[in-house]
Amino acid sequence: MHRFLTLSVAAGLLASTTFASGANPQASPIHAAAVADPSRPAEDVDRDVNRKPAETLAFIGLKRGDKVADYASGTGYFTRLFASVVGAQGHVYASVPSELFTFPNIVKGLADTQLWSAKHPNVSVNFAGALSAAKYPEKLDMFWISQNYHDLLDDFMGPVNISAFNKAVYDALKPGGTYIILDHVAAPGSPANVTDTLHRIEPSVVRKQVEAAGFVFVGESRILANPNDPRTAGPFNKSIQGRTDQFLFKFERPRR
Repeated sequence: MHRFLTLSVAAGLLASTTFASGANPQASPIHAAAVADPSRPAEDVDRDVNRKPAETLAFIGLKRGDKVADYASGTGYFTRLFASVVGAQGHVYASVPSELFTFPNIVKGLADTQLWSAKHPNVSVNFAGALSAAKYPEKLDMFWISQNYHDLLDDFMGPVNISAFNKAVYDALKPGGTYIILDHVAAPGSPANVTDTLHRIEPSVVRKQVEAAGFVFVGESRILANPNDPRTAGPFNKSIQGRTDQFLFKFERPRR
């Protein structure tokens, strides 16, 4: 099943940003406005201290008028931020792979996002199988996946053919479009099943897989890095919850 539920909008704008690998652009008043949007629920605001949304928005370079996919959108945390940034001329596609519907929090997150989007017509919610959910009615400026890339490799997701998934992302983007991946860092040399046992993945594995699809690595941000994370527990473990070592990668579909 593949549906788009076109629903509602928030105004906002974000100037284009540039950066070097490892550097972080300074958050602007536009980023702050998105974070301060009064339509954001209290639980989103509570998560800001660990997620550093203004800095994240500055790094990824999302701007007014952009078309962006929030893939495996979860509770809609980033969907709401993106909607404020892209404004009325942009659009956010909150995509939920149907393989995740076995998790009650995902079903609730989908319902909450649909309800919120009823007043934000620049948001559409779509749900389908993992690969079909990565197809959109227009070419995108950005494709975002947060803390879920590792899940694609797990049995409960299929597993998804990762080469086919990254090709689908490539095809979904405009030339020059960006592919952003945020995930939990696994220790070097971790076994392949670390994606399931600890919900982590090695950054080098992700980069190799994405570059194999034709993407060019643009840079990374260390704003969510935690060198004190021993990487021996999963992100739901109370000892590290909300404070895992995370990588944030930016890739580009070549313009030619």
